[in-house]
Amino acid sequence: MKQVFHRFLLRSGLLVTMLILAAIGIGLVSTSRAQNDANSNRPRRTENSPQPSPTPPKKEDDVTLTGDDVVRVETNLTNIFFTAADKQKRFVSTLKREDIRVLEDGVPQEIFTFQQNIDLPLSLAILIDCSGSEERTLPEEKAAARSFLESVLRPNRDEAAVVSFTGEVTLEQGLTGNVARLRRAIDQVEFVPPSGYIGGGVVVGGTPPISGTQQALAGSTAIWDAVWATSNELLSASAEHTRRAIILLTDGQDTISQVRMQEAINRAVKADALIYAIGIGDRYTYGIDEGSLKKLTGATGGRAYFPRDENELREAFAQIERELREQYLVAYSSSNKTRDGSYRKVVIELIHPELRKDNLKLNYRPGYFAKVPGSQSPSTSKKP
Repeated sequence: MKQVFHRFLLRSGLLVTMLILAAIGIGLVSTSRAQNDANSNRPRRTENSPQPSPTPPKKEDDVTLTGDDVVRVETNLTNIFFTAADKQKRFVSTLKREDIRVLEDGVPQEIFTFQQNIDLPLSLAILIDCSGSEERTLPEEKAAARSFLESVLRPNRDEAAVVSFTGEVTLEQGLTGNVARLRRAIDQVEFVPPSGYIGGGVVVGGTPPISGTQQALAGSTAIWDAVWATSNELLSASAEHTRRAIILLTDGQDTISQVRMQEAINRAVKADALIYAIGIGDRYTYGIDEGSLKKLTGATGGRAYFPRDENELREAFAQIERELREQYLVAYSSSNKTRDGSYRKVVIELIHPELRKDNLKLNYRPGYFAKVPGSQSPSTSKKP
């Protein structure tokens, strides 16, 4: 069953039921309603559904993340996952503890743990832009996404979800390890043209749309909303001790999001989610916003790829798979014990002279938000 969810609220499924239960206590009526909804053949997008009122971002959401680094808070340790690659973009798996040092806000930190080839379970979300700019490339995107999931997911270990978006965000399939369900969800993703659409971004007069709001949503793209909602409402509720990642297929041209790119970045950091973007679409009619996609991915420790044909598209997915598997873990207890929710910038430096000569590229997140008293880190949150 497809579920349409917006910036701050999943409007159907389990999370909605939980919110209703929390609001009224014993949710017998709401449970019955949710069961009726589950048995009904609900349309892909609902009309006349109220848009959630924007919630002002917290002060920490206004922090601008820069650089190339860090990661997640778990108990008293800060865990940093990173990869190392040479000039030919080949992964290097021979680094040792004494080859690096870690700085937080410029202060050297004592490393407690250094491990190679960390292979945690994966919690992935495939985000597929199905707006007009993706009309021509959508079949290739879907085929590559199917192959990627079939290759990367391990039985009883990894999980993935499928999300599509135009001006609104649709949960096609929630987190599951069932590859058949994921394959079906990807197959069902389709480009739904606005009324009067004749191709190439051209809309002419025709039968008036039933809903002007729905017409506007169908003809627009809300990338930052999709990333925000996926990070906040899907991946943050994923299983414990997983590597969370968003695989975003889009041209990077956001036209209608309610949240800013920086808010989406910060929410992904708080959910401990890497973002990998595959910049793809109709280059000739719409173009690819490479700058936005590089900023989005770099600030979360991911990468952006810009394939020009089907072979390069499949290679991009293969590169993402290798990067998710071939990671180092560094853990340290921050020398800054203040639990104030502030943003902490982390830098990993190579200190071995020979490695510095090799100009290895270290890829990791640029920082994390410190916990506040009574808060729970994403890595210890459990599925509802």
